Amino acid sequence: MSTAKPTRIDESTTARGARVATLVINQPPLNLFDAAMLNSIAADLATLTADPPRALLLRAEGRVVSGGVDVHDFAGVTPDQGRQLWQRLFDQIVDPIEALPCPVVFAAHALTLTAAFEIALACDLILAAPEAKFGLVEIVVGLTPSMGGPQRLAERAGSGRARELVLTGDLYDAATMREWGVVNAIHEDVGAAAAALAQRLADGPTRAHDATKRIIAAWRSGGVSHADSITPTVSGALFGTDDLRGGVASFLQDGPGKARYSGT
Repeated sequence: MSTAKPTRIDESTTARGARVATLVINQPPLNLFDAAMLNSIAADLATLTADPPRALLLRAEGRVVSGGVDVHDFAGVTPDQGRQLWQRLFDQIVDPIEALPCPVVFAAHALTLTAAFEIALACDLILAAPEAKFGLVEIVVGLTPSMGGPQRLAERAGSGRARELVLTGDLYDAATMREWGVVNAIHEDVGAAAAALAQRLADGPTRAHDATKRIIAAWRSGGVSHADSITPTVSGALFGTDDLRGGVASFLQDGPGKARYSGT
């Protein structure tokens, strides 16, 4: 078995100077999620949390995004160890992805199963190739998806669709996921499209993007009333940012669409 690190962080800069990070999964042949993969993703997310980019793209290399979880890691696990495992994956992977103060894009170029799909559902936007397929197939080993997949799928597609996908363990194509509202867009060259989208988002008003994520997170946890209750403070703080002041000045002087943002 290869001892190479199963993930890496690539960085680039847009023409306007915005920093874009790409977290790449690369553990051939199937990009299986084993302890090494999960630990590597957690470490990369800790690095990105400590020094956030202005946009993050998650993608995989190889013929599949992921063939799922390495079931060897489940052998002999006790209920308490299982609870600790899932809690750690929320604490170190799912929650940090959602808490990043920048847009997060997931690119699915092919088969995307179990943990990889659950990680995609924690991202802000999901792009897929036409041939991509998605599945939460944990029932084959008597398990239910436990990294937040069912609830995030229900948020995007409705509880009935979430129950169907999880209870059947079937695979669903990109067109169906787009129809259900799980996938945001389908592109023939999804890698190029996702990279272009990440660059576009990185060039935008990063602090405003973060505010949008915080308001939606408040809605997810407490509904419209809770989101309303935090919006004045979260949105009001934007008036103290260079980006809003510069954006307003640019709009008044040159019209819409010409502002340049620094993320401050």
